[in-house]
Formats: sequence, structure tokens, C-alpha cells
Amino acid sequence: MKLNAMIGGVGMTRFMKYPDKGLKELGAEAVTKAVADAGIELGDLDAAFVGNCAAGLVTGQESVRGQVVLDTLNVGKIPIINVENACASGSTALMQASVMVSAGMHDLVLALGVEKLSHPDKTKSFAAFAGAMDIDELKEMMESLQKASETDGGGAGKNRSMFMDVYAKAANDHMANYGTTKEQFAMVASKNSFHGHLNPNAQFQEALSVEDVLNERLIVEPLTRAMCSPIGDGAAAAIVMSEKKARELGIPKPVRVVCSVMSSGYGHAPDEPDTVELSSRGAYEEAGIGPEAFDVIEIHDASAPGEIIAYEQLGLCEKGGGGPLVESGATRLGGRIPVNTSGGLLRKGHPVGATGLAQAVELTLQLQGRAGKRQVEGAKLALAQNGGGKKGNDAAAMVVTVFQA
Repeated sequence: MKLNAMIGGVGMTRFMKYPDKGLKELGAEAVTKAVADAGIELGDLDAAFVGNCAAGLVTGQESVRGQVVLDTLNVGKIPIINVENACASGSTALMQASVMVSAGMHDLVLALGVEKLSHPDKTKSFAAFAGAMDIDELKEMMESLQKASETDGGGAGKNRSMFMDVYAKAANDHMANYGTTKEQFAMVASKNSFHGHLNPNAQFQEALSVEDVLNERLIVEPLTRAMCSPIGDGAAAAIVMSEKKARELGIPKPVRVVCSVMSSGYGHAPDEPDTVELSSRGAYEEAGIGPEAFDVIEIHDASAPGEIIAYEQLGLCEKGGGGPLVESGATRLGGRIPVNTSGGLLRKGHPVGATGLAQAVELTLQLQGRAGKRQVEGAKLALAQNGGGKKGNDAAAMVVTVFQA
């Protein structure tokens, strides 16, 4: 969908585990920072779209999450729309806010993603992941995963997110089909750890070598712990506004949301495009550009193999070329097309409902030249890919968004 909306301010918490903070505190911190960054007052907002995925299962808060979080800041009266779309909830909230501004319905809209995913009982956190797929498919899938993982004690869904088993299967298939190596998966995690150690909002800030990644605890073959995104909490927010409002407010470097394309899983045949391919092709068409045009990209790297596979789905390289691409250094800061300069989900963290908006925060900072030590020099055009849930053989929801300085 072609859009005409600007981002005039962003803010986020550091992603990490917050035993003493809930949705209200996390959301309020991100919103307060974003409003201050835009130079507006909370009372200026026309509407708010609040993305969250797992609060119902982890905290018990259902139905009115946005209203509850924003009431902490005395924000009421305005339309507050709750958005739930698995791990793509944040990017979906941004898309909806941008649509309303582009349609002329509002001039100043908050897009917030907030998640409290950590819990002393980890099975609650893992249950949130299990809830992100068709429950009619869940039992059959869990039986299959448990059988496949009998050699490691059958930890799928109990000691780890079942999605790591899904990614492990995809990784093993990629290795068999294209000769991709475990070392190349480790290169993704190492690269993103280098980026993450430059990001003060990253959950993990230690730079890891490839050997460090390979020597980490094995989660499920071939994935070590550093190749898997962590459980964490956090919030991220963007102030979306019309061009007219951006001019009135004197926003020095507003970032344009050029287009945002969403696709849903549809049980595609092997020779049909998946949701990443559908969404990215649609976004390239709407923006009138190709994948070679981007200066910086944020990819949904819930696992290291996921980033390599996404390189290919987005058209950054040919099928099977993802391993050599990361090995070439092209996707590292200073390379031809830096990917996940924030540290990605692997190192910045993945509080699921906040992830899509955190990608928007990172790319806004990059396009405004405010990314500090991880700045991509001269960045003018950026892309975010954020997926969520599982339906059949694909993600349930996929959003690809294009941003321009």
C-alpha cells in the first residue's frame, strides 16, 4: 500500500527482562520519549494504534491493553485501537497509523508496540509463542516436533520456543539444499552481536566471535543459544504525522513511510512465492525500486538461519546465496548493504509485539543520521521486514515497509 505519512519522532526502552516493570511502565517510557523527540504534547495526539501480542497469556491483560497502557499517561478520549498480529503487531500498528494519516483522517497519530514476555514460569512465555499459530495445527505439529527431538529430551515448547525447532528444520533443509554451513549461521549471530554492542538499547551488548557463537550451548541442532532470539520485555513508539503537520512543527528531518505491504500465509505450493517474497515484491513495485536500492535493512532474524533465508526472499542475493553473502561481509556495517544495524532480534532482543516498531525506530535514526557509532553513512532509503506467527507452511502475517529520508 502506497502511503504518504511521516515519522516525526521515535522512542524506545532498552529491550531486556524487567522483573519489576509491566506493560504500563514500559509503554509509558517509550511514548514519553517519542513525544519528546517529536516536540509535541500528549494532548496533541489525534489517535493511537497499540500493538501487543502476548499480554493476555503472560500477564492476563486482555482486550483493552492500549487503553490501560496510555491511561498511565492520562491519554484518553481519542480513538485507541488495539492491534494484535503475532510478532508483526508492531509493524501492523505502524502501518495502520500511516494509513489513517495518508487517508487524511488524522494529522498526528501514535504507533506503539509494547510487550511483557518474560515470566518466572517460562512455560507461560513459550505458551505465548504456541498461541501464534492455528491451534488445530498445533497438536499435530507438537507431536511431530517432540518425535523429531526425542534425542534431546523432547524440549520443544517446554524448554524452548517451538519456533526454534521450526527454524532448525529450515536451517537443516537449507544446509542440505544449498551447502550452507553452521559457521555461516554463526557469522550472522556474530555480525549482529557486533552491531548490538554499539546499540545502548540492545538486550545483549557483548560482541561475539564466530567461535564464541559456535561454542554456546546447543538449543536444537544446528542452533546454538546465540543463534536464537531471546525472551525479553520492552516497548517502542513512533509519532506518525502528515506532511503538513511536519512542516508546521518544524520537524528537521522527518522520515517518509513510502509504502507498507502486508501478506498472510496461504499454504503456497513450493513453486509459489511465500509471504516475504509477496510482500517485498509488492513493496518494490509500490516504491518503484528494487532490492539493490536500499542503504540499510532490518530483517526479522528470530534465528540466524532466518536472516540468511530472508536475504534470498528479499532478493538481496539468489536462492542459496545467503550463506556466501553474509560470509562476504556485505551485510555488516561498512559493507554493501548493512543488515540489522540495531543488533537485530538476536541481540537487540525480541519482545514480540514491540519488535516491528523497534525496527522503525532504528531505521528512522539511521535515515536522520542519529544512529551514533552504528550509523550507515549517507543512508537515504531503508526497508524493514517483520513477520509473525505460523500458518501452514508460512508465516501467518508478514509486513514489509519502505522508509525514505
